[in-house]
Amino acid sequence: KTVFICVVPVLCSDWCLLGEARPTLMVLPPSNEELQQGKATLVCLANKGFPSDWSLAWKVDGISGGSWEESRGPAVMEQDARYSWSSTLRLSADQWMKVGSVTCEATQGSQTLVSETLRRDQCSQD
Repeated sequence: KTVFICVVPVLCSDWCLLGEARPTLMVLPPSNEELQQGKATLVCLANKGFPSDWSLAWKVDGISGGSWEESRGPAVMEQDARYSWSSTLRLSADQWMKVGSVTCEATQGSQTLVSETLRRDQCSQD
């Protein structure tokens, strides 16, 4: 497996995306316990991205910048010089119950290069 890593501190172009430097995304749904408290926190985990200047953003039912709270954790460099980070989306439980889907998007510059969508109907409601 060939790995390409940028070692010059400049804005990377497409050649930096070699070696699977686009992060993989996973969206974690809110817990049932949290929903019973009237809250819904979703987490987007981004792993193995390079360089560290990727941005994470949320869309709810295809809309960005709505009446919800987003926050992002700091990038953490792993042993293989790739980065991992997370973003949190906070909704009320009522908002969550009306949502069809949420999407986490990883962008670099003005381009969205990776996204992961979670449909609410995929989540169990025990």
